Amino acid sequence: MTQRELVIAALNHEETTTIPYHIDFTGQSLEQLIAYTGNRDIGEQLGVCMNYIQYWGWPSEIDGRPGYFRDEFGVVWNRNGADKDIGVVEKPQIEDLEECDYRFPVCDEARLRREYEELVAGKGDRFTMAGFGFCMFERSWSLMGMENVLMSMIICPEELERLYDQICDYFCGLVDIALEYDIDGVYFGDDWGQQKGLIMGPDHWRRFIKPRMGRLYERVKKKGKYIVQHSCGDCHEIFPDLIEIGLDCYQTFQPEIYDIEKMKDLYGGKLAFWGGVSTQQCLPFASPDGVRAEAVRIMKALRRDGGLIIAPTHALPFDVPPENILALLDVFRNQERYL
Repeated sequence: MTQRELVIAALNHEETTTIPYHIDFTGQSLEQLIAYTGNRDIGEQLGVCMNYIQYWGWPSEIDGRPGYFRDEFGVVWNRNGADKDIGVVEKPQIEDLEECDYRFPVCDEARLRREYEELVAGKGDRFTMAGFGFCMFERSWSLMGMENVLMSMIICPEELERLYDQICDYFCGLVDIALEYDIDGVYFGDDWGQQKGLIMGPDHWRRFIKPRMGRLYERVKKKGKYIVQHSCGDCHEIFPDLIEIGLDCYQTFQPEIYDIEKMKDLYGGKLAFWGGVSTQQCLPFASPDGVRAEAVRIMKALRRDGGLIIAPTHALPFDVPPENILALLDVFRNQERYL
């Protein structure tokens, strides 16, 4: 089977001899792996099964302010701290939601289309997706601050709903553009969970987030494409909701948060899982042999009836030793030996 066929089989809950795998990197972790191996092309040689680009506003560095990046939405991200890939919001764009005059940007459609043309041209035999990060809750808090979003759910919910409608309208337009291209699915990135439970709680998620994600999912489903949803943290309370609105695959599946075998039993027939190997505990702190053993354990626990894309639970952070990355890759590439 091709890499694309392996992923589609997993999403369709068909068990295969080889489990599809994927590895994403932060910039820091990839540079460390390149330095360790001496191979500048190693990121392109991993044999991963998926290929996607993720739009979240194209932050570009501000002239005269090293480490500060402004995205299309006007948000300034400070990358001078520990987080070199995304950064920390410098100042909210919306300070008073009840007196809000914020105007959404006009996306650079020509640039977006160039990216999709390059994505499709280089997809090979991999499963290919258009991705949209910071697409709902994260976009709201990047514009007005986390605390203000959460307070607005109580203090001025109607105004917040209008903001979410605007965010949804914006991304609907971008999704429509993506769906004109020969892709297999759409990936949405939006962190809703914390270590235990949802940041905003299930009731607020169902009011503010669910109907807008439902609109986005519906557009993708009408084109016969697959839907992948990324959210860090504990989202088990809304797995039935996500299935209801059409989700095919949930990413990321964190073993320190979920009883993975229980979640597989409860939802594995309707929801595929992407992840499983912890970037929070296993990969930074285990030995290479410990990484191998944990990867094998996860794969054996979740492989039945398909529905698994085995992967680190997040883009590999800077604290994962290169030796552990290579140990994980060894298991992924040589499944016949380990399984």
